[in-house]
Amino acid sequence: MLIHPPFRKVFEGVATRSQMFALFNRHSDAPKVDPLSGTPYASEWFEIQASEYHFMLGLLPPLFQRTGMFGMSEYKAGNVTSVFFAIRIRGRERWYHGFCDLTDRSSPDAMRAAIIAHETGAVDSMTREEKLEAIWSATHADFKGIAGETNPDARPPQHHGKRTILTYVAGQGTTLKLLDDLTDEEIDSRMPDVRARPRKGRGNDAEPS
Repeated sequence: MLIHPPFRKVFEGVATRSQMFALFNRHSDAPKVDPLSGTPYASEWFEIQASEYHFMLGLLPPLFQRTGMFGMSEYKAGNVTSVFFAIRIRGRERWYHGFCDLTDRSSPDAMRAAIIAHETGAVDSMTREEKLEAIWSATHADFKGIAGETNPDARPPQHHGKRTILTYVAGQGTTLKLLDDLTDEEIDSRMPDVRARPRKGRGNDAEPS
């Protein structure tokens, strides 16, 4: 069985164009991250629509192109660039975007293999980390934040810079909790809404300004 722990699915469902562009920049406000390294993005992937695959292919001359795959000539940062995939899974053509660190030139093929392994696995094949990433991406900015960013005294120093999310805790009410501290039950309770969200957003394919 193929196992690629570094590769992370960060969006549940099929991203529209506006969602795709938002995911391209989802780490733009992350604290203590070197925006020139591209490290936060490397190995992240999500599914897109066919129209977005062809739109991006026509946007710039590709860095490389072969059957079912091309890379963007404009790097995200460092050696990290967008790679787009057209993959036939169980008889149906599907399209994906991933950020690959081309320091390892085999990373596009490894990511393609990881996507296939994930999408042909069990019905609920998302790892805990992937579910947390999907929850974070689907949560409105008003209901999440970064520990210590607004009030450094509200959290222990070792938690500063970690992601927090508004959740209901029995006996405490609604409170900001570290994303990584969500229980399995809290994660599972959010997943139906996360999976439904992309479908609610369909039809809004305009590129954000």
